[in-house]
Amino acid sequence: MRLHRNLCFATVDGLLQIFNEGMYADKVVQQLLKRDKRWGSRDRGFVAETTYDIVRWKRLYAEIANVKEPFSRDDIWRLFAVWATLKGIKLPDWKYFEGTPLRKIKGRFDELSKIRKIKESFTDWMDELVVKELGETVWNKEAVALNEQADVILRTNTLKVTKDKLQSELFDADIETEAIKGYPDALRLIERKNVFTSEAFQKGYFEVQDASSQLVAKFLDVKSGMRVIDTCAGAGGKTLHIASLMENKGQVIAMDIYGNKLKELKRRAKRAGAHNIEMRVIDSTKPIKKLHGKADRVLIDAPCSGLGVIRRNPDAKWKLQSEFIDKIKTTQAEILNSYSKMVKPGGKLVYATCSILPSENQDQVNTFLKTEIGQEFTFIKDKKILAHESGFDGFYMALLERKN
Repeated sequence: MRLHRNLCFATVDGLLQIFNEGMYADKVVQQLLKRDKRWGSRDRGFVAETTYDIVRWKRLYAEIANVKEPFSRDDIWRLFAVWATLKGIKLPDWKYFEGTPLRKIKGRFDELSKIRKIKESFTDWMDELVVKELGETVWNKEAVALNEQADVILRTNTLKVTKDKLQSELFDADIETEAIKGYPDALRLIERKNVFTSEAFQKGYFEVQDASSQLVAKFLDVKSGMRVIDTCAGAGGKTLHIASLMENKGQVIAMDIYGNKLKELKRRAKRAGAHNIEMRVIDSTKPIKKLHGKADRVLIDAPCSGLGVIRRNPDAKWKLQSEFIDKIKTTQAEILNSYSKMVKPGGKLVYATCSILPSENQDQVNTFLKTEIGQEFTFIKDKKILAHESGFDGFYMALLERKN
């Protein structure tokens, strides 16, 4: 591979924004990809994947390059040189790469690869926390899996199209996909492509949604004609899936504390042809109290650490703080206690997170079941998904039923 100056400059600029200005990697990459209209898909792919790669391995590369935050522009070029050297890419004779110690880089890599938290590039506190909760053996495997680039997975919008028809239409648009066993609506991209410009996307034939996330709506056991509440709907990936499983019959109430996210859901629902979704902003306790005992199904896709989705959000490794984990666990317990009251007797509740930590998952459910409202529920089943076992995002979901 030959390095091109303008692509490398764009990557370095992006990394400075992510590491020094605290900007989110996905937003930075989005901006970078609009930088030069002459760039082809290969150029844009290089910028996106190199940026994410260096973010993913920041700790390892910084230790090898012997640089510390806040990074200067020269420091970022050193990280870039480490990345290129370890990828076997020949460095051009640019001034930024003068004096790069190629042999020393490889030697340091071999040396540091004996220390898991450096080799897999995690902070000390995160490494210690996950070992405490999952154990050394599981974390050794999961840490590796969380550093692999996530596949692009599509969910067929069955309100508009069958999976076979979608696959055929995408194939005609030069987008090859494959079905995934055990995931009835999912298609995996064989080669990464920008699917958002496709006609199939404009027509609302699919959403981009990880395979693990696609299991949640199914787990909720929804049926046509029910009243279903998605309490932490966000931009509505799972809401749209619920609507499609209900075949547009019945009512889906999408709730969130952020009104702007629900506006995005409204736009997505229109494209998807999902007509049975109603949006409600949680701006006080009133919207929740009005629905006490009214829902056949309630989904609590709770805010969490996001440790299960680090493959697609590698900058979360560096943005996440240990104090946040304690705070979010308190929030999860409060939400579970409050929102569960919307389930009617005989109705069902799913508590889900995209975390791999038992303290955010089964421990929360067990604690809830001992509370006053929790004692009105029966635990039916749960599912723990780890990236190294599934090949997809780490996830947790528990199904509870309110007693009659």
